[in-house]
Amino acid sequence: MSRLLRRAALLDRDGVLNVDHGYVGRIADFEWLPGVPAALAQLQQAGYALVVVTNQSGIARGYYSEADFAALSAHMRAELAAQGVTLDAVYHCPHLPQAELAAYRQDCGCRKPRPGMITRAAAELGLDLAASCLFGDKPSDIQAGRAAGVGRCWLITDNPAADDAGADGHAASLAQAVQQQLATAGLAGAAPGPATA
Repeated sequence: MSRLLRRAALLDRDGVLNVDHGYVGRIADFEWLPGVPAALAQLQQAGYALVVVTNQSGIARGYYSEADFAALSAHMRAELAAQGVTLDAVYHCPHLPQAELAAYRQDCGCRKPRPGMITRAAAELGLDLAASCLFGDKPSDIQAGRAAGVGRCWLITDNPAADDAGADGHAASLAQAVQQQLATAGLAGAAPGPATA
């Protein structure tokens, strides 16, 4: 008997959840964008698993370590948990084809715009990608979502002329994009539940 698949909200990190100061790898540099915890709570209440999928080439460039990234991820989880929000998983790609650190110098399948992190999350967490949504602030995020078969992809940008890479819509903030997603999916105010085909 197959398990019931869940819908998920797949979230880029820098520029979507937190201010993108450039290669944010330490807790001291991390700053939530306005309205993000409340928006994540709305997604969670509507039945979405919350999954972060983030390129972290700062590791390959030697700007911060895997341990720094893990500590920052734990900090994020703790701050959200204090507000009743649970991140189901955090996936990251530390690779870069021209990496300064040889251990991370590879042309991998997990660095967006490739879909490896998303397809891995789907396999490990039992996600229905067609019933899921993605929120990113770069065309590469949208391209990765499209390649993985994510149902709806939203571009977070305050530039209406930005290249949307075929996104389903765009919004100036995660909070605004979540409102659009829930309205489009008919889930505004809905009780949590499994994905439906």
